[in-house]
Amino acid sequence: MRVNRHTGPPRDRGHRVRRALLVGALVAGSLLTTAAAANAASLEVADAGVVVLSQAESVEQVLENVRGWVVGILALLATVFLTIGGVRYILGGGDPGEIEKAKVAFRSACVGYALAVLAPLVVTVLQGIVGA
Repeated sequence: MRVNRHTGPPRDRGHRVRRALLVGALVAGSLLTTAAAANAASLEVADAGVVVLSQAESVEQVLENVRGWVVGILALLATVFLTIGGVRYILGGGDPGEIEKAKVAFRSACVGYALAVLAPLVVTVLQGIVGA
């Protein structure tokens, strides 16, 4: 039995995983906040104090913008699942249950990256439907 320096019960491996996920979420949140602040600083201000976020020239441009957002969100989520899978695999300590959960997260990341790669195809189909 291992000796615990703390007065409470020994911590389980899940505690380390939760701590790593919390640190990852804090880092991702700070990165998103920094990106949002940089984006807000680059907004153009019109004459009457009206903020112009963007103005699409055509339907094609709107669909291209949608494609960019979809690819970005899918790639971000896939990277999060890849990170979670890696953390679970490393901190699993040979536990078959944790290793299986890590493999599921890796498969989810692969699906997310595949969808991100196929997003331009979806935009092409939407352009054909809209007639742009």
